[in-house]
Formats: sequence, C-alpha cells, structure tokens
Amino acid sequence: MNKLNKLKNIEKIGVVAILRKIQEEKVLDVVEAIYEGGVNAIEVTFNTVGAERMITNIKKSFGDKLLVGAGTIINEEQANIAIEAGAEFILSPSLHYDVIKVATKNDIIAIPGVYTPTEMVLAHQWGADIVKLFPAGSAGTDYMKLVKAPLDDIPIMAVGGIDLSNTADFIKAGAIGVGIGSALTPQKYIIYEEYDKISELGQAFVEEVKKGRA
Repeated sequence: MNKLNKLKNIEKIGVVAILRKIQEEKVLDVVEAIYEGGVNAIEVTFNTVGAERMITNIKKSFGDKLLVGAGTIINEEQANIAIEAGAEFILSPSLHYDVIKVATKNDIIAIPGVYTPTEMVLAHQWGADIVKLFPAGSAGTDYMKLVKAPLDDIPIMAVGGIDLSNTADFIKAGAIGVGIGSALTPQKYIIYEEYDKISELGQAFVEEVKKGRA
C-alpha cells in the first residue's frame, strides 16, 4: 500500500488509537480488540518499554489490515529506529524538522505536534502530511475553528484530551480525525482482560467521528 492510500485509510475512519505504556505481553490482544472495534490505525509511543518490538510484532500479526505508527518521536535517531521496526507513520508531540525530513525521505507519513498557526504552516512547508493539534483538549473546538478558517488546506488531527464527549465537536470544527489514548484503552480493561469493552469503545469513537461529519 502506498503512502497516499495509507493517508486515505487514516482519514477514512478518523481514529488513531494511541498505545502508551501498554504491557508488551498484552499488546496484540489490545490491538485485536481495537481492530474489532473498527479502528484501523495504531500508534505505539516510544516511551513504552519494548515499543520497537511491539511495532514489528503488530505489523507481522496484522499485515495490511491496519496501519502501525510510532509516537512520541522527537529526534532523527528515534525516527530511524521506528521506521526500521516497521512504522508506517511517525507522530511527535512537538515540531522537529529532522523528524519530518527522515519520514518524508523514507516515504513515511509525518504527523508533527503543533499548537500555533505559525507551527502549522512551518510543519506543512517542511513536508508534514498531517499536523497534530496538541494538546487539543486545552485549545478547544473554538480554537480549531479559528485556525482552520485561514489554514483550510492543512489537515489537522486533534490529539490530547479527546474523549467521547468532544470527538464529534472536534470533527465538526474541522479536524480530519482524532488520536485517542486512555479513553479508548483504559488500564482497568487491560488489567482484567476485558477486551470486548475496548472494542465497544472503538466502535463508539468511530460513530462519534461519523456523527461529526454528518
């Protein structure tokens, strides 16, 4: 699958599941539950123990059924390690020229973290495919609407403080999608292996994105 089709897949569903500090021995069960819930893009953050192995194992187990990315990437070295592990998209909490360039050089989707209009424009000029408004929950939907008015050519994903109560509102405000962490994968469900509840949450987030687009 080429980069353009991968971008279309991310935008089609509009939900990226963020796996942060998930136990390695449970990650495939968690990903299966997320996938069963209709979410087709998984981000493993690099401050998770064993992140590289997780990315490799998820890709090996699920193939082209879903996209696997690496998150919390803040330098060129991490970006290269993530790509070597099999990451198909790279996310950062902040804006890093070298990370974007490594991603674009390897034909990998680059999604840097931004907050201000200046950062959004710079990221776009440097080759970012999508920019990540972070923390979106603090910025709010009114902020999203205001920046989208002049910057409607820049795809923006809302990440940080996103849950079922505000997903549809961020989509209505102009976000192409949302990144969801603990609101999709609560630790209590993982600890007690209640994976069906994670699938239900996945379905709920997908429906909220549809609602926001309606």
